[in-house]
Amino acid sequence: MTQTSDDPIGAFLPGPRTTLAPLGSGRLSGLSFAVKDLFDVAGIVTGYGHPDWARTHPPAVATAPVVTALLQAGAALAGKTKTMELAFGLTGENVWLGTPLNPAAPDRFPGGSSCGSAAAVAAGLVDFALGSDTGGSVRIPASYCGLYGIRPSFGAISLAGARGLAPSLDTAGWFARGAALLASVGEVVLGGCQSELAGPLLRIEDAWMNAQPDVAEALRPKLERLEHLRGRAVGVRLVPEGIDSVFDRVRAVQAEEAWATLGDWVAATQPQFGPGIGERFAAARAIDPADAARGRTFRRALQARVLPLLAGGAIMVYPTSPCAAPLLSVARAEQEAVRQATIGVTAIAGFCGLPEVTLPAGLVHGAPIGLSLVAGPGRDRALLAFACDAASALGLPV
Repeated sequence: MTQTSDDPIGAFLPGPRTTLAPLGSGRLSGLSFAVKDLFDVAGIVTGYGHPDWARTHPPAVATAPVVTALLQAGAALAGKTKTMELAFGLTGENVWLGTPLNPAAPDRFPGGSSCGSAAAVAAGLVDFALGSDTGGSVRIPASYCGLYGIRPSFGAISLAGARGLAPSLDTAGWFARGAALLASVGEVVLGGCQSELAGPLLRIEDAWMNAQPDVAEALRPKLERLEHLRGRAVGVRLVPEGIDSVFDRVRAVQAEEAWATLGDWVAATQPQFGPGIGERFAAARAIDPADAARGRTFRRALQARVLPLLAGGAIMVYPTSPCAAPLLSVARAEQEAVRQATIGVTAIAGFCGLPEVTLPAGLVHGAPIGLSLVAGPGRDRALLAFACDAASALGLPV
């Protein structure tokens, strides 16, 4: 962690802060935001969480359109935030730049790879922050840090000017401490019209059973309160093959795409990596194309199961993460076990291209846990509106 008097949790990149004044006025006037350091800001090197990436790439020639949209809506950029190396992980650890402190649970990981953006919002250093989500990198740090977070529908927001990891899974996303601000940012960056979510709640049994017992027990009363808004939830099984099989399929698809996207640079530069990252790239380099093909086949099958369930405006509900943030002292093997259990659940929305909002719904052993709401593709703004209603029903910050 790199601490300064104006960044006591080490959320921002070390060195001079990248700031930009608003380019207009609008819904976000008077607010400040931060940007994960994989989005371009003109004239600044996008470091992508690794000093060798920063060393081998020139300053950006243009600012990412999603960042420009926020500036045009009246928000001021307060700085660029840390990410895990090449956005390839879920803990938030970065041995080169320092791991941000989790303001909600200082003895636990902040979650990654959008670790700095989540920490900055949780600490009140900015009003909201932009991140990215491939396998859970907005949803998981939001859950770990006690925030609202959204992974939008795939393709809903341009990723021009953003570094990629797995192009068929990558999305932008953002964090806020209140549901209304999360929705206001969506009004700025999301296109399309407001479609209704008139269907029932769907309790996704696979994800509830995958959650640790204390997490499931803490969140069940929250689901019951949401049932007052929509009626009794309908139990649904999506993955009779088991959550573990989902992880295997996602890992294969993501690994093949990650090597196709970044492998040439990794092979040419031979960068040193922190714990776990180098092993993931080595596995990606060696991935069997047949495994990736099986992953894509499973993805199509999962979409065929899920999309019809949501066509009428239903909302899936389940724990965002199977556990609270792991302790900083936890062994590497346990971190990997958490990663596997987590990606099996985050893939439900990720593999199907669905919008997912996580609410800061509870605590386990004093650490935050999130509850996710998932809607059909393109229903992002309606889902954000429902998240505001849900927050009110649960007595959470609106």
